[in-house]
Order: sequence, then C-alpha cells, then structure tokens
Amino acid sequence: MFNIILFGPPGSGKGTQSENLVKKYGLIHLSTGDLLRAQITQQTPLGLEAKTLMDKGELVPDHVVIGMIDDVVSSNPEAKGFLFDGFPRTVAQAEALDQLLESKNAKVDILLSLVVPEDELVKRLLNRGKTSGRTDDQNESIVADRIKEYHKKTTAVADYYKKFDKVNEIVGVGSVDEIFEALQKAIG
Repeated sequence: MFNIILFGPPGSGKGTQSENLVKKYGLIHLSTGDLLRAQITQQTPLGLEAKTLMDKGELVPDHVVIGMIDDVVSSNPEAKGFLFDGFPRTVAQAEALDQLLESKNAKVDILLSLVVPEDELVKRLLNRGKTSGRTDDQNESIVADRIKEYHKKTTAVADYYKKFDKVNEIVGVGSVDEIFEALQKAIG
C-alpha cells in the first residue's frame, strides 16, 4: 500500500493534481471535507456526531475525522494506497494517522508539498472566485487570511514528517503537466 499526503495552500493546484495522482497510481482519494459531507448525508453515527458539532459552530474533533478515515481504509483492504488531501492539518492528526496506518501494516510514504508564491496564490484564487461562486475566493483580504492560516497550521505537520525524511517540496508554478511531472519524479 502506497500512501501520499498532498499539501498545499488554497489555490496551489491540489485539486487538479489530486485527480492526476489518483488516476496515475490507482489510489483512493481521501478528502476530509468530502468524507464529512458523505458521512453526514449517509447519516452514519460519525456523520451525525459531526453534524451536531458543526451545527453548533464547533470543529469536528480529531477522533471523529480519524474514525471516518479508518472506516474508508478498513473497507478498502485491497487498495493500492490512499491520497490524503487536506489531512492531516495538525501534528496530533499526523500522529493519529500514523498510528492508524501502522495498525494496518502501512505508513505514510511521502508528503508532497506544492509551493506557490503568495502573490500567485492570491491571483489564482481571485480568478477562481470569478467563476466558482465561492465567496471566500472573491475577497482579497479573506484570501490572504486563508493563506496565512494554512501556513500557520501546516508548517508543524511538514516539520513532523521532515523528521522522517518524507517531505518533498514541489514548485507549484508552471503548466499542469510540468507540475505533475515534478510530482511523479518525487514519488520515483
């Protein structure tokens, strides 16, 4: 089982490159946002717990998110591997993910971090906001805050995986094909 964490700030191209990586390597895409929405729609016990918390404006605790990931990993024992998109976001989540995978005789093999200059991210997100309808992509100060928040939270996760020599930084500027080529090269 080959497991990849794909990191990158909003607007770095994670969505596009996730699709490419999943297709190329036959991985199962695990986006925590998608998982939460699916579990809520299916009204699973974890989904109902998450919805109750979200309805109160509270964050979904790590044990709920890890439980959802465990459900997907456990129900796909023949998977070639998983692509973790937007997760883990904290060192505690990284440690919990490592423990979960270890219990299944697997591990995080590589963390791919898309690196894009902040001015390029802002430009991309504002352009996306013109067509996506996403209000959080239409206001430059909100976009800047989201990018800062990403860097504030995820730096510690990258530092955690650097201790295990698993982090590869990929320049996220260029054509989609050029960036995908760099990702493939890092994977080896």
